[in-house]
Formats: sequence, structure tokens, C-alpha cells
Amino acid sequence: MGFRRAMAAKHKHSVFPRSGHDHDRCVADALAAAESVCSEAGERLTAIRRRVLELVWDSHRPIGAYAILDHLKEDGRSAAPPTVYRALDFLLERGLIHRIESLNAFVGCAHPGESHLVQFLICRSCGMTAELDDRRLSDAIGRSAADHGFAIQTRVVELSGTCAACLSARPRSAHVR
Repeated sequence: MGFRRAMAAKHKHSVFPRSGHDHDRCVADALAAAESVCSEAGERLTAIRRRVLELVWDSHRPIGAYAILDHLKEDGRSAAPPTVYRALDFLLERGLIHRIESLNAFVGCAHPGESHLVQFLICRSCGMTAELDDRRLSDAIGRSAADHGFAIQTRVVELSGTCAACLSARPRSAHVR
């Protein structure tokens, strides 16, 4: 079996989107979930909040606040940094997006409105970011911290490396280290 087919078979349940996936569906699902979360909380998904969420979900790559601001200006909106940060804060507080601390950027939440522990896989080659919710990993971190008398307040794990698609696109010799 060729390397690429082996990688594809090995990672058939990848958390990264497959090439050619229906990204419009991702955005539509995120917006529908946001409407539901806001409605249940008696809050409004205003036009600016909705547009910021669309921009965050525009790809599966993290986006910074100033890039969002630039897109809003391209849309003809007269937005200022505080407007973007207020919208991002709203979306973060509702569990609709996540902040990638190491990149000072934001990604859409794969489990909107749900309380969950998060781990991120961040590809250094293509920039794609995937969200995990691996209870075993979170439990192991919690046990290890407790063993050392440490009380965790924030539990977000960011792992950077290379996704399967980028690995399979490299020449075979680049995989040997």
C-alpha cells in the first residue's frame, strides 16, 4: 500500500476536514447553533456578532481580531477594534468560538454551547486547526496536576505539528527523521 493511502486509511476518522468537504454546511451549522444558543439565553445574535462568527468560521484556520476588522471594513462596515472585541467576547462567553492563545486568534467551536474540555491540533504547514474533546487526556492532565497539588483553572491544550494531509503531501524522504 502506498504511503498516501496508508496515511488516509490510518486517519480515516480525522478531526480535520477532508479536502472538498461542504464548508458552507459548517458555516450554516455554526450560525444555526449560535441562533439557538442565543435564543435559549434570551439574547440576540446581532448582525455584527453574526458576521464576526461567519468570519471566524470562514475557514478551519484561526483568525485574529485585526484580520476580522479588515474583513468588516472590506464589507463596508465602519467597525472599530472595540466593536470586534465585544463581538468576540460575546461569542467566547456563549461557547460559540475558542481563543487559540498561542496564536492570539479565534476558531469556531465544534461543540457550541456545550461545556467541554478542549484540546487543539494546530498544523504549522497549512494552518488548519482541529478541536478535540478527549476526556482521557483531560483526566490524565487533571490527575497529574492533582498529584502535584495544583488546582487547574483553565484547561486548554494546544498542540502544534503537521496534519495528515500535509504529511501525505510531502515527499516520502521528508518523513524520515
